Amino acid sequence: MSGGSGGGSSAPGRFADYFVICGLDTETGLEPDELSGENFEQTPLRRTFKSKVLARYPENVEWNPFDQDAVGMLCMPKGLAFKTQADSREPQFHSFIITREDGSRTFGFSLTFFEEVTSKQICSAMQTLYHMHNAEYDILHTPPTNEKDSCSSTGDCNGTSVSKLQRFNSYDISRDTLYVSKCICLITPMSFMKACKKVLEQLHQAVTSPQPPPLPLESYIYNILYEVPLPPAGRSLKFSGVYGPIICQRPSTSELPLFDFPVKEVFELLGVENVVQLFTCALLEFQILLYSQHYQRLMTVAETITALMFPFQWQHVYVPILPASLLHFLDAPVPYLMGLHSNGLDDRSKLELPQEANLCFVDVDNHFIELPEDLPQFPNKLEFIQEISEILMAFGIPPEGNLHCSESASKMKSLRACDLVSDKRNGNIAGSPLNSYELLKENETIARLQALVKRTGVSLEKLEVREETSSKKDLKIQCEEEEFKIYQLNIQIREVFANRFTQMFADYEVFVIQPSQDKESWFTNREQMQNFDKASFLSDQPEPYLPFLSRFLETQMFASFIDNKIMCHDDDDKDPVLRVFDSRVDKIRLLNVRTPTLRTSMYQKCTTIDEAEKSIELRLAKIDHTAVHPHLLDMKIGQGKYELGFFPKLQSDVLSTGPASNKWTKRNAPAQWRRKDRQKQHTEHLRLDNDQREKYIQEARNLGSTIRQPKLSNLSPSVIAQTNWKFVEGLLKECRNKTKRMLVEKMGREAVELGHGEVNITGVEENTLIASLCDLLERIWSHGLQVKQGKSALWSHLLHYLENRQRKTTSGSFSTSGILLDSERRKSDSSPAMSPLRISLIQDMRHIQNISEIKTDVGKARAWVRLSMEKKLLSRHLKQLLSDHELTKKLYKRYAFLRCDDEKEQFLYHLLSFNAVDYFCFTNVFTTILIPYHILIVPSKKLGGSMFTANPWICISGELGETAVLQIPRNILEMTFECQNLGKLTTVQIGHDNSGLYAKWLVEYVMVRNEITGHTYKFPCGRWLGKGMDDGSLERILVGELLTSHTEADERQCRTPPLQQSPSMIRRFVTISPNNKPKLNTGQIQEAIGEAVNGIVKHFHKPEKERGSLTLLLCGESGLVSALEQVFQHGFKSPRLFKNVFIWDFLEKAQTYYETLEQNEMVPEENWQTRARNFCRFITAINNTPRNIGKDGKFQMLVCLGARDHLLHHWIALLADCPITAQMYEDIALIKDHTLVNSLIRVLQTLQEFNITLEASLVKGIDI
Repeated sequence: MSGGSGGGSSAPGRFADYFVICGLDTETGLEPDELSGENFEQTPLRRTFKSKVLARYPENVEWNPFDQDAVGMLCMPKGLAFKTQADSREPQFHSFIITREDGSRTFGFSLTFFEEVTSKQICSAMQTLYHMHNAEYDILHTPPTNEKDSCSSTGDCNGTSVSKLQRFNSYDISRDTLYVSKCICLITPMSFMKACKKVLEQLHQAVTSPQPPPLPLESYIYNILYEVPLPPAGRSLKFSGVYGPIICQRPSTSELPLFDFPVKEVFELLGVENVVQLFTCALLEFQILLYSQHYQRLMTVAETITALMFPFQWQHVYVPILPASLLHFLDAPVPYLMGLHSNGLDDRSKLELPQEANLCFVDVDNHFIELPEDLPQFPNKLEFIQEISEILMAFGIPPEGNLHCSESASKMKSLRACDLVSDKRNGNIAGSPLNSYELLKENETIARLQALVKRTGVSLEKLEVREETSSKKDLKIQCEEEEFKIYQLNIQIREVFANRFTQMFADYEVFVIQPSQDKESWFTNREQMQNFDKASFLSDQPEPYLPFLSRFLETQMFASFIDNKIMCHDDDDKDPVLRVFDSRVDKIRLLNVRTPTLRTSMYQKCTTIDEAEKSIELRLAKIDHTAVHPHLLDMKIGQGKYELGFFPKLQSDVLSTGPASNKWTKRNAPAQWRRKDRQKQHTEHLRLDNDQREKYIQEARNLGSTIRQPKLSNLSPSVIAQTNWKFVEGLLKECRNKTKRMLVEKMGREAVELGHGEVNITGVEENTLIASLCDLLERIWSHGLQVKQGKSALWSHLLHYLENRQRKTTSGSFSTSGILLDSERRKSDSSPAMSPLRISLIQDMRHIQNISEIKTDVGKARAWVRLSMEKKLLSRHLKQLLSDHELTKKLYKRYAFLRCDDEKEQFLYHLLSFNAVDYFCFTNVFTTILIPYHILIVPSKKLGGSMFTANPWICISGELGETAVLQIPRNILEMTFECQNLGKLTTVQIGHDNSGLYAKWLVEYVMVRNEITGHTYKFPCGRWLGKGMDDGSLERILVGELLTSHTEADERQCRTPPLQQSPSMIRRFVTISPNNKPKLNTGQIQEAIGEAVNGIVKHFHKPEKERGSLTLLLCGESGLVSALEQVFQHGFKSPRLFKNVFIWDFLEKAQTYYETLEQNEMVPEENWQTRARNFCRFITAINNTPRNIGKDGKFQMLVCLGARDHLLHHWIALLADCPITAQMYEDIALIKDHTLVNSLIRVLQTLQEFNITLEASLVKGIDI
């Protein structure tokens, strides 16, 4: 976070650590800077040459060792620039950041200006370069002789525009003055940008003004280095520049951290909409590349975006100004925030970026932003934009930004909206809606906002433009009005942003999982530990927030934030950022005494602005400290001579050491301030009391990205190789963590014993995890790419592979395009099975290419990954893709991840672990696509299925829909048809029309396979379809289960917990072979009922998106229907041999009994009567259905309807007392045992609180 102090433990609180001068070293002369990548077609004036650090004062300070390479590179990122008197030579200011290995930062501020070159050698070297260049140029561009007006040799003719340009950029030693860039720079522990800019500008002014400055320059530089302190937290400080006082102020520990860049500029450059989108990308840790001709703009945008993230901190590579020599860093396969300098000539299309699948590209100068493909919306985005726009407009900044920042900005400055509203004399009637709107009528953002405002019911008349506070009159502000406005706008915008997070995470502490073990062992197991209960947190959130939040909770910055929270139990130990955030959250909770669980998406505006503004105003009105004035130093006579236009060579002996004792600390700061200040500096970078903190910074904040910062020092190939090696290791580690996280989440359902309670992965969360896996794959595939093609590196590799294979196929040398999976074939029995699907990478690609809904390459790559995950082939496919070594060599550089064999193997091995769990990440996402389904019906061989004469039909249902009735051609038992994605399959209805002589059909089972995902479902039946056979059914509802490819379907019987099959499996022939079926005792039956009901209760306790199939729980093997069947089977009197009696027969008899009771009007109590009537009504309705369902099918239907309408327990009570029961059941029967019946009724009553919706196939043809 900017404002974090880089100061080490012993750092005295000095304002600046170093004063540095960089420029042309006349000793070494002109050295071309090859690394900057500038080519030699440029004219010599346009080329870049190496700059050197010419001097620095002091030589070194131990708390902030001087990094010569980094400073040199960042002071003049493009090296030296030469100009002649013909060019404009305005001084340019920019700031930069140096991030150390441990993540702490130092800030640099540099002013670059031009000085005349006095060295004769340099001038003549430049002249020589020009002669060479012109000679080459003339050879290359000799004009053709046949041109109408051929060029005269003088070169001032109407030649091509290029040649004119080239001649214009020329340098002639006899008539031109040569200038070269030089820069002065301050390196400071804290980022007081405005103050440092003033210091440098005044120093430069001293050199260029006709009058020499009051004191030698050394006095001022000595003063800023040794005599000006850092203002303590919550204080302001005044010190003297060369020409005027300079003021800086530092927020207290209870305010937002120090941030000194103008937010205003970012909104002017990009506009609110773009800023919010860029902000969202940064929060979700996409790669972000800023692009601008101005270094300071890059810095301002980067620092603003990271500052607005409070309380979160960017955890990855952060290089707001990427020196030309570090361009290979754009290859980094990790999240980064970098700024790239554009020369203003090339447009975006010339930019070769290694990967764009998850890149956010911001063209700062052209008000333009390219977003990654599936960026979720920031929660309440519209209201948020509205709130920011109101503030901007109060400061006269149009919300859509100023395209031409500088010019329009100056016009707007004079226009404060407050003045407008109160200005009635100008004919602006204050009653009309906010007049500054008139200025902005044309722009579209406002139009959108107005529409939004109308919808939300806020009228614009009430739109409050914040009036200046009256305190303005009493308080004399010590800085200029303009500067104060910048302070005000900054704090207002930052408060609004911070308020979003305090609202969003007001209850976050509740969900932090405190480690059960001590800190030391927590460190060591940090990667395995869950530190935040994501599922519970998300289940509390309003639906629209989920796409953003579920991804945000997966980021490094969120993990680090929670780690910090866990690390700092007590307040003294707390990270300052965390302390501020927590105190705000506490306030919010006091204000909205809302129950922590009930979340609404009501937008809460920011209420902390006035207070924050006030504290700044007070600091600026009453300056707390004034530093010592610059004074004459003990210098040798004749040094520090003033020479107009040249920055003098400073006298190093006076500047290299400070005063013996720090006078200012004694005079200005009481002891407790000093102590507090040191503590603050300690805590501004998180440090435990000992080395642990160090270790922690290294490890915990680095989780998932081994490399945080490029080393800016030596750039030999070996270092670049080593950096790339770090990237490779980082990718591998990230892959390991991601796969592990996804598995833990997925298996969490089974792994409740891990002590996480019932961990469920929500649909949203699973999608998030898979999306982040896709991002990781894209990053791996774009690491070390030779040439970029298309936006998705993975898809482009797949396409190359496809092309290669097609070439080989046509040349005939190609054998196996896919591998057959044998495991699905039966070993023992020869009953027909489906011919297995081919495993083919290419086939899967074709499936994706055929989906018209997916338009982009990135989308295709993601769909392909999802499909491969669902088919459990991701690792295998990628292995096959990478087995084409020739292709990999052609596409990737030697250092690329995909060419590091061991890492690649390990990576594929990690992906292999996904095969342990079932994902439906393709089926559940692409719900509208057409899918071919393959059906196989297996009739029993034993009982002459071949003679069957009727016409069969089938109807398949899934979680997403069902097919129409499909007629099956007679004697064809296998067919394929296409229909819209049905989702996971649940039931099959199968039947026939009872025509022909032999209309009896014994079906063993039905198999249905999704031809794209390869999921195969088995629907066991094992019963007759035919009048007079079994229970006389012409159609049955079969409940299916997903087959796992590697186990034999037949071995399934004994699995516990049982995978439900069709109920009918067990009840094959109820009474023909009573010994077939295990007779259960009453205890087992009760247990079965308990389990069935329990299953249904659990089902309803899961979040809606994760519930499985309710049909299975009702009609599956150990479902409710089969359990109740056991109840009624128990003690059922078995009649004579060869006559089947079904439970349905008993129920019909009971019905007849009740109906006769009604007619004889022997009616017991009212209550009983309605129950009996209900019961009869249901039985009649089921008997009258047009469907040809058998007796067991009817029983199933009755139970399902009873469960739906919460009548089951009434009916059981009714039947237990029925005289028919006495006739048809033996005395030991469960239904006759009152205590057992009562407990059964109690169990069934628990279903009353659930709203059971039945699948259409279960109740077709019945309208009750």
